[in-house]
Amino acid sequence: MKINTALILCAGYGRRLNPITLDTPKPLLELHNVTMLEKCIQLIKNLGIKKILINTFYLKDHFPKFLKDKKFDIDIQIIEDGKEILDTGGGILNLIKQSNEDDFIVFNPDTVWTKEYVREINKMEEFYFNENLKNSLLLVNKNLSFDKNFEGDFNLVNNRITKELEKNYIYTGCQILSKKLFLSETIEKFSISKIWNELIDTRGLYGYESKQNFYHLTNLEIFKKLKDL
Repeated sequence: MKINTALILCAGYGRRLNPITLDTPKPLLELHNVTMLEKCIQLIKNLGIKKILINTFYLKDHFPKFLKDKKFDIDIQIIEDGKEILDTGGGILNLIKQSNEDDFIVFNPDTVWTKEYVREINKMEEFYFNENLKNSLLLVNKNLSFDKNFEGDFNLVNNRITKELEKNYIYTGCQILSKKLFLSETIEKFSISKIWNELIDTRGLYGYESKQNFYHLTNLEIFKKLKDL
């Protein structure tokens, strides 16, 4: 089996990068003359995925112009959150309701995505389908994080995610999930962590470990350091 549709979450305010995000949405900030969103789209293309759905809310008018100017040779559709921002969970649900697919790969464009992630994500996709999972997160040990202030989100043992013991693993911003997870949810503002926590409670949340150095657009200080690399 193969995932055909990727979701990119682009609705957030990016307040930790004020004042530069007062005029430019965080996904359209540039590192070495390439926007974070473009890095993400290029990775998705390298994965062989055919369609991308992007959600927008804050400074939403910037995105159609960006896509028109770039002329990416992949099917990209923008879907607005609506009258209010839906957060990660509501935003994902609003996107997947526009698709007939059952499984999706989801990206946060806050991470500096590179082609080096292709092999790991392909392996995570194999793991997801082979084990008949509903959700798998790409995690990285916090020792590999460029931002040393990052605290761990999870513990990972034999590909099962918990919040017990030391939380040494960070969520990279990439996950594969099933539409089935949202059957009892309605389109409203909620965090994807609500679903993650429910899965953790039933020992049903899984992860795949990335070995890449992790670069993430956390705040203004980190953004300036990344620009100097």
